[in-house]
Amino acid sequence: MPTRVIIADDEPIQRMDLKDVLTKQGYLVIGEAGDGQSAVNLARELRPDLVIMDIRMPDMDGIAAAEILTQERIAPVLLLTAFGDQPLVERAKQAGVVNYIVKPLRESEVAPAIEVALARYNEFRAMEGKAKELSEQLETRKVVERAKGLLMQRYGLSEPEAFRKIQKASMNNRKSMREVAEAILLTNEINEM
Repeated sequence: MPTRVIIADDEPIQRMDLKDVLTKQGYLVIGEAGDGQSAVNLARELRPDLVIMDIRMPDMDGIAAAEILTQERIAPVLLLTAFGDQPLVERAKQAGVVNYIVKPLRESEVAPAIEVALARYNEFRAMEGKAKELSEQLETRKVVERAKGLLMQRYGLSEPEAFRKIQKASMNNRKSMREVAEAILLTNEINEM
């Protein structure tokens, strides 16, 4: 399945040229916009694999649009610009832009820039997912440890016995150990009221 792309540039001729380049290289252009706000709205609606946009556009520039798309985790953004000045590069980095091409566009640079942008974005999403998973595991462990401590204190159980009680309740009730531990802690809170 080809990579689905939205392109945004306030110059129709630039959009047309970019669309031709992308189409020749096997990418599927699923939408076009002439300003940053329209690009954001279109990306929210169509959920592309990548958004390629010019920096300088009316209503909302490409960097501000890229920041929104990055924060909302809609799609990676590849910026096109005729301006290579350092303040723009810094703003682009802060906005979460995954790659940057300086105009005039050379066809030979487009596919590598797109592939690098997609790879970086996918790596970032994978790391983000792993970090979330590890955070959830840590929270589960904390809750289970608290519930275990409560069972040990209240019923005079050893640590392995308290753990086995939580584990057994988890299996018998088809609930996660975290859900069982949270229920134990909640029951204790209610009983102490």
